[in-house]
Amino acid sequence: MRFIALITLSIFTLHPSLFSDDRPNLVLIMADDMGFSDIGSYGSEIPTPNIDKLANNGVRFTQFYNTSRCCPTRASLLTGLYQHQAGIGEMTKKQPTSTDGFVGHLNKNCRTIAEVLRPAGYRTYISGKWHVGKDEKDWWPLQRGFDRFYGLLDGASSFFRPKGLYEGNELLPVPNHPDYYTTIAFTDYAIQYIDETPEDTPFFLYLAYTAPHWPLHALDEDIALFRGKYKNGWDALREERFARQVELGIVSEKQGLSHRDFEVPAWDTLTEQEQDDLDHRMAVYAAMVYRMDLEIGRLVSHLEAKGELDNTLIVFLSDNGGCPEPWSTQEPRGDSHLGGGTIADIYDKNKRGGISYGQGWANASNTPFRRYKTQSHEGGISTPFIMSWPAGMKADPGSIINTPGHIIDVLPTFAELAGAEYPEYADGHYIHPLPGQTLTPALEHGALRPHDWLFFEHRLEGAVRHGDWKAIQRQTTGRWFLFNMAQDRTETNDLAEEYPEILDLMKRKWWEWAVTNKATPEKLPTRPQTQEPIDFRQR
Repeated sequence: MRFIALITLSIFTLHPSLFSDDRPNLVLIMADDMGFSDIGSYGSEIPTPNIDKLANNGVRFTQFYNTSRCCPTRASLLTGLYQHQAGIGEMTKKQPTSTDGFVGHLNKNCRTIAEVLRPAGYRTYISGKWHVGKDEKDWWPLQRGFDRFYGLLDGASSFFRPKGLYEGNELLPVPNHPDYYTTIAFTDYAIQYIDETPEDTPFFLYLAYTAPHWPLHALDEDIALFRGKYKNGWDALREERFARQVELGIVSEKQGLSHRDFEVPAWDTLTEQEQDDLDHRMAVYAAMVYRMDLEIGRLVSHLEAKGELDNTLIVFLSDNGGCPEPWSTQEPRGDSHLGGGTIADIYDKNKRGGISYGQGWANASNTPFRRYKTQSHEGGISTPFIMSWPAGMKADPGSIINTPGHIIDVLPTFAELAGAEYPEYADGHYIHPLPGQTLTPALEHGALRPHDWLFFEHRLEGAVRHGDWKAIQRQTTGRWFLFNMAQDRTETNDLAEEYPEILDLMKRKWWEWAVTNKATPEKLPTRPQTQEPIDFRQR
């Protein structure tokens, strides 16, 4: 139990009050399919004053990583493990012939944040999207440590008439009233659960919004605020966001803005009709982010009215980068900049939205980075990450943390602040040790100890980060690339041939990790290792 001993010492040293009833409430808020630059404090034009206030009163990270896709990220975030250790290397479906890292649900060798905090006296709540196992009831939230649950077991549904809503273990009928909207409903239940918490009892709330994940559904009055504001297109938007990011200190001007994705056409080559329809789609997307911010503001105001805000740690992040989907046979692909199919196929103004906003806007969401959700380039794995805790902040409010962090760090942080033990065994099963580290030094000192190594894998695309170096193996070719993140975080200058020894070390470390952490589906070791010159803008 050496890990627990270290955690306990850290608590006593940094937060002696946490052994009393003054332990903080812990609120974890996750956006869904939202890109790195989609909130104001990370460069967006979309008004997000409530999230920005958390950033300005707390700390924000410029190099914080997720796993590039919704369900693997949720598995990693909830368990503090790499997603393969928890059993969800890819999607959530029953896969009895899969290797241990790809069974499609949280396995018995992990513990969720709720399972760690509840024995320490915390009430544990989830409102929103689960998406880490649905086929068997043992995989559901109440069976994995949560006291209360309202939301979706699955990954997506209508925002107005969602199917598959649950309260606890009970399936609910499809909402049938005109004012229902999931982003509002998820906040309603979060507030209800907070109000049900007994006095002097700390709580953990996991508020997992589905916004702004497709289908793009927003309230009419919110869409009206943004309609017509995106007629200048994604090329201009990327430049404007990059300029704001530089001004905010989120990115370095010397690193520059990545090129427009090679599959995305220049905005001025589109027809007037395409530009108008795409303006509307981005307006719907912006409206979803805007409404999420309003609801976060409502939650924060409620905590303040109850006298709980000062001693509540609020964490905000996104599960992956901007989404160019659908990239599948389930929807016609059509023109890539439309995100799949034709506008008539996937876009219906009468439904107040559509399936997706397309690759062009996703490229803008991930400013200044390359690529998207599901990929291990920075555009797929980089997330805004904000921590705000008024009573626990000793660092300067608004501090910016440039040290890389990872979602595997959240559970160790929460366990430390809660004075909770992380077990070696539970229910007769060995529990994987935590690979992450606590983030409390960021709140204490505005600084963080760097990870030695960070690893990534999704859909045959591996990556490894070590200091300023990042190596990535492409999905389609198997070729490895090498980038210096201190000089080139937009990944535009491949250094693989210039530094072969560094790349060899990175590859070797990645394979050691992949084998040890069950991150190797059967076909992974046989993918080609082609070394011919390739335009690395390719997918």
